[in-house]
Amino acid sequence: MIRQSSVPEMLTQSTDLMTNPSVEKFERYERYGTLGNAAVYVLVAIAISAVLGFVGSFLPGTPRPSIMGVFDTILRGLAQFFIFTGMVYFMGKKLYAGDGTWDEVAYTFSLFIAPLIALGAAITFIVTLFAWIPFVGALVGLLGLLVSLVLMVVQIYYAYLGVQSSMNLRNSTQTLIVLVLSFLASGLIMGIISWFL
Repeated sequence: MIRQSSVPEMLTQSTDLMTNPSVEKFERYERYGTLGNAAVYVLVAIAISAVLGFVGSFLPGTPRPSIMGVFDTILRGLAQFFIFTGMVYFMGKKLYAGDGTWDEVAYTFSLFIAPLIALGAAITFIVTLFAWIPFVGALVGLLGLLVSLVLMVVQIYYAYLGVQSSMNLRNSTQTLIVLVLSFLASGLIMGIISWFL
């Protein structure tokens, strides 16, 4: 039976999962929440990211976004999360008879995606704070780039574990194929949506 988790509970689960990542740890939490819980958690992280981006836009040398731009960022972020986790569920089920549910996939993925979104936004904000200072800005920007690359690798690793646990796929090749195809399919769908909007 799937439980319902609050944002503070999910934050505790994220901390545990991200500091001790394993398939078993992901499986431990996969039934602690639903697609709705995942959406709320990711929405909070995207909103934090959008607010930091908006505040950062008032610093010297940065473009001024509109309030509508902030809402657009939030909607696109949620759409991207739903589409990607939906593709992981669809590909895992159709290609390799994975027996997970979309709730399990979305909830599992939200436990690492939401904190990484917020962390990435904080790093971008810090880089923006120092970007206008000639030498310091370049150093902080380089450090921010390196940290962003590390976060991307970490996100891929967590996604790999998340697919294995939420779709119950233990074959490494199958897991990688599901991840790559889901990434490509969701990128294509988001591209089509962006083209029409």
